Amino acid sequence: MIHLYCGDGKGKTTAAVGLAVRAAGAGMRVLFAQFFKDGTSSEIASLHLLPNIETAHAALHYGRFKTMSEEQRSEIHESYSALLCDGIRRAGEYDVIVLDEAVSAYNYGMIDREALTGFLRDEGSRREIVLTGRNPAPELTELADYVTEMRKEKHPFDCGIAARRGIEF
Repeated sequence: MIHLYCGDGKGKTTAAVGLAVRAAGAGMRVLFAQFFKDGTSSEIASLHLLPNIETAHAALHYGRFKTMSEEQRSEIHESYSALLCDGIRRAGEYDVIVLDEAVSAYNYGMIDREALTGFLRDEGSRREIVLTGRNPAPELTELADYVTEMRKEKHPFDCGIAARRGIEF
């Protein structure tokens, strides 16, 4: 089935990590691929310690989309498209595929939208696929079997407190 963790609140990636850990604990093979992240978060460090979980992220990382130059966006598009295509090509090796921040990559046109939606249609009944990110397009919500929205009511960032290692990243 297809899981979609979305919203403006904290916890989308953490929920995906929790599902990956449960699946690995049950002997399932997991791919945890990240877009817009550099693979250095504490969550990823923890996943590296567990059997049955493989992590992947794009070779390039330029931070937030809004601060990227057009040249960087073009480079990221190539890098993210390669990451998605590799995950699609190797899907048969896994029981669970997490595409962390794929919603953002989809929204910003940094991956081939038809490739992702086609993959979800083809593979969503064969394995668990998890997508995370803010403001999912209606077609992603429609394809999902589970839609969970994390809603922010209050967050220290609003008061100028930076993300803390081990808590937010």
